[in-house]
Amino acid sequence: MLNKSKNWVHRIGIVVTITALGITAGRRVAAQGDKTISESDCTAIRVETAIPVSAIGEPVSAVTLNTPRWIAATGNAPAYCSVDGSMAPIDRSPTAKPILFRVALPAAWTRRAAQLGGGGTNGVIPILTGEPLQRGFATYGSDSGHQNPPAARGAGPDPAASDWWSNDEAVRNFGYMQMKKTHDAAMVIIERMYGERPRFNYYIGNSQGGREALTVAQRYPADYDGIGATVPVVSLSSLQVAPVLIRIQEKAAANWVTPAKVNAIRGEFMRQCDKLDGLADGIINNYIACRSIFDVRKGPPNRQPWAAKRCPDNVDPNPADTSANACLTDGQISTLQFVYSRYPFSSPLANGVQTFGMWLPNTDPSGSSLMAAARVRGQEGASAGAPLYSYIGAPGITAGLMRDLGANPLDYTENDVTLRRRRELSEILDSTNPDLTVFQRRGGRMMVTIGTNDTLASPGAQLDYYQSVIDKMGQAAVDQFARFFVVPQTGHGLTGVNYAVDGDGKTIPSRQIPNAIDRLSVLMDWVERKVAPGKSLIVTAGENSLPLCSYPTYPKYISGPASSSSSYACSAD
Repeated sequence: MLNKSKNWVHRIGIVVTITALGITAGRRVAAQGDKTISESDCTAIRVETAIPVSAIGEPVSAVTLNTPRWIAATGNAPAYCSVDGSMAPIDRSPTAKPILFRVALPAAWTRRAAQLGGGGTNGVIPILTGEPLQRGFATYGSDSGHQNPPAARGAGPDPAASDWWSNDEAVRNFGYMQMKKTHDAAMVIIERMYGERPRFNYYIGNSQGGREALTVAQRYPADYDGIGATVPVVSLSSLQVAPVLIRIQEKAAANWVTPAKVNAIRGEFMRQCDKLDGLADGIINNYIACRSIFDVRKGPPNRQPWAAKRCPDNVDPNPADTSANACLTDGQISTLQFVYSRYPFSSPLANGVQTFGMWLPNTDPSGSSLMAAARVRGQEGASAGAPLYSYIGAPGITAGLMRDLGANPLDYTENDVTLRRRRELSEILDSTNPDLTVFQRRGGRMMVTIGTNDTLASPGAQLDYYQSVIDKMGQAAVDQFARFFVVPQTGHGLTGVNYAVDGDGKTIPSRQIPNAIDRLSVLMDWVERKVAPGKSLIVTAGENSLPLCSYPTYPKYISGPASSSSSYACSAD
């Protein structure tokens, strides 16, 4: 059990001493009730060399296990037995790939397990030696059924490693089947090693792994007791398309929003939205009201949220102006309205979803290549040798949607053929099913956390999913099993700072937005001790604190020091 009087604070990426769980000086020691193993147990005799395909709940043709390896304790990581395996596909074509997976079995096991999600488009087994293993969990994960080391941030993926997008089984593995297959294989290995299966099983993921965490709650609810999803890429099929649609919107040179306009854009967001939470502090806490201002597809028609930034006579006198005073042409405004408004589909995708939420007003409008510094092939003004538009999701468009890995993504058009394929991919890739009744009724608990400054995922799609679950199940039912947290003005890593110029135009000191909380302990308390977290928790950053509010509420300033959570209340008004 977790003793909250002990030191169990978890800051993003840092785990401190957790004495109640038997962690001392950064290394876990056996606690009463643990099951223990040693190096002599870490053998092929114990875990065997194969798993029957009948034990796997989705189709595979074989499951083979490598010789286990004993890993000595280092730093915060305890000693553990590492078991690697491979699941062969049913399809025998060259584009079908195996699923490579790994299970980490700690020397002192607390009868807990956690499946860890991937990142990007996966292609590698996630690191299993983090906080759950340090707390005595058996941890496991896979490369999701293709081998594709992640590219550097901002660089396009390796086309030679993206041919799996053209294979239906590989795409379905990536979308959902690998999670079930890896889970089932891990359960067999855990039982062989310890003589029993976990009492509590969790899925913990960030970004792509966050999508996977939501997916297992939707598709395999009987397999998991707790779900921890952080910044999930909820509508993956649309998230892959959206950057291409922005570049297509900017095919005409007049529509190109250049990086020179960054300060003008975020300055306007701040001018109109900073004080919506009752305080001018360079932080847009009231993200819902701010989104309503700039999403021109919702609310009263013919609104002009960018009117104050329009260039006189639609002529930009100084396109190189990087100040907050720079103006915007009509074409640039049309692109900004495109980026910050919901994108409507011509016909619904999986689970009846009719729009893609796109992005929320934020202080990083050029982040994750939402703005382009140069023209690409197919755009007006691009040179003959201009490169093709490339980004992390490009193969999902060219190979997965257009069925041609070498195609120019900007040649994508929505017609009967591509729309049919869009629906197919949406059914496979998107974690948008709002009906979590089965997961709820069997006692599952879920914590999802997003940041509104996230430019890599889509906060708009995430918020729309939150709302769809509430609409489907009702707020009272949702409160019984889920917390949908939002950390305003933080990015894909849930970190952020206030903007240096507040909504009144005053220059203010920079400070980190509070974000630190031990989410895993909160989830474990809820799952294992039935101690439900409040719909408002406290996050910290040094001496600063702020309420962490569950959607649809936000931290509204009431009175008192701006740096204290006691000065705010979670409000929907």
